[in-house]
Amino acid sequence: MDAPGTDRRLIDALRADLTDAAYGVEEVEALLGPVAAAALHREEPVPALRATGAALERDGAGGDARLAALTRLFVLGCAVPRRWVDAALARTGTAGAERLGLVEAAGHGADDEVRARVDLRPYAAVDGHGEATWWIASDPGELATGGALRTDHVLGVGGASTTLAQVTVRDERARALDLGTGCGVQALHAARHVGRVTATDISQRALAFAAFNAALVGLDEERLDLRAGSMLEPVAGERFDLVVSNPPFVITPRRADVPAYEYRDGGRAGDDLVRDLVTGLGDVLAPGGVAQLLGNWEVRRGQTWDERVGAWLDASGLDGWVVQREVLDPAQYAETWIRDGGTTPERDPAGWAARYGAWLDDFASRDVEAIGFGVVTLRRPSDETRARLRRLEEVTGTVRQPLGPAIAASLAAHDWLAVRDDDALAAAHLVVAPDVTEERYLTPGDDDPQVLLLRQGGGLGRTVQLGTATAGFVGACDGELSVGQIVGALGALLGVGADVVAGEVLPTVRGLVADGLLLPA
Repeated sequence: MDAPGTDRRLIDALRADLTDAAYGVEEVEALLGPVAAAALHREEPVPALRATGAALERDGAGGDARLAALTRLFVLGCAVPRRWVDAALARTGTAGAERLGLVEAAGHGADDEVRARVDLRPYAAVDGHGEATWWIASDPGELATGGALRTDHVLGVGGASTTLAQVTVRDERARALDLGTGCGVQALHAARHVGRVTATDISQRALAFAAFNAALVGLDEERLDLRAGSMLEPVAGERFDLVVSNPPFVITPRRADVPAYEYRDGGRAGDDLVRDLVTGLGDVLAPGGVAQLLGNWEVRRGQTWDERVGAWLDASGLDGWVVQREVLDPAQYAETWIRDGGTTPERDPAGWAARYGAWLDDFASRDVEAIGFGVVTLRRPSDETRARLRRLEEVTGTVRQPLGPAIAASLAAHDWLAVRDDDALAAAHLVVAPDVTEERYLTPGDDDPQVLLLRQGGGLGRTVQLGTATAGFVGACDGELSVGQIVGALGALLGVGADVVAGEVLPTVRGLVADGLLLPA
């Protein structure tokens, strides 16, 4: 199989070599400089090639040269002389890297060319558990290969992977499932706060990459269980406390002339795969267990996105919270994913036109007017008798990552509110969250503001407009007085009575608690 091996002795040597070479995200970006680093993020390698070439000429066999050689080899996909690889990987050597399946050498001479068979690059991210810094191997991308991707391509860490890692709740749990693990990055994040992780994928090559990456991180083999199979089949009958999935959710025409890529195409028509996951994940969730996944859904003529996805939530029988982050029209969607596979109008005009037409025909056959992308959070309640969480909202603006802690806090707030009627809420003491600020807008010369806004600095960055009574209530929430005491005082101050103030204020207060702007003292 064309994938890295897992010789632990060689991988230990490789880890030490990469550490000695300071092969990290910050170090690579410092070597390249801001202009070349920014260009590389746009898939333009020329400035990075110039920067690494200059470092090799300037530094001989020193630290910058080792870093430059590894960057040219594994990130830029360049041929590198064997002597440079041997210097950069002093313990592993070109021979060891070959045995691991990472490179292929043209010969044994010092100046013979060595080329990478994988993309092996540093990775850094911050999730709700803290900072993670590793190296992640995957298949080389279009930048390195210069052509269309193979259909069994194993994807590296992209924006979707990082998003999922950042939105995942990170409290301590016993068992986790990474469904559709790919290169294994979600499993690695989960292993930092979960006792045992099961990772599944339909691709044997993906599982091999995941095994290599876990070994390179130093993860104990006993804590990661890799299984081959589709969807929930490999874990039927089991229960997990956390499920994460960046599934193959891309909506692709089911036609022979349109390639299906294992990492993104689940083999289902339309958005059936995401629907089946939302409605089926309850089968593998333990009580209190949380599932979080990314997905696309179709917006069809005569139906709003939340009606469609809301029906899936209702069928799941679980707590459900869906945040739609982006919406594309069918043409934009087609362009995005045709390019993602390596087909461009410049390189293959006939293929581009044929696939573009296939996507548009496929969407037209189901009256699809737009395609949404977002994050789905599901939970099996520990108490099946309490009211379900059912929330669907669109948040397209900037959010403060990592969102995992904010999502966990909102789930806890829902549970706190669910067991408190208005009388119980009146007995509670609340405080304003530390990231909340107030804005007041006044017409020049007026004493009283016309608009009062609460802004949330973290999480989803919500903004809530308040009425006079609610603004007064929030201003008094310092934990000293109970909700009922504040409401009574406002009723007397405004001359309308506590019942009137409670009717106006308490529904908004529940929303502010649910969203994390007010906290139980």
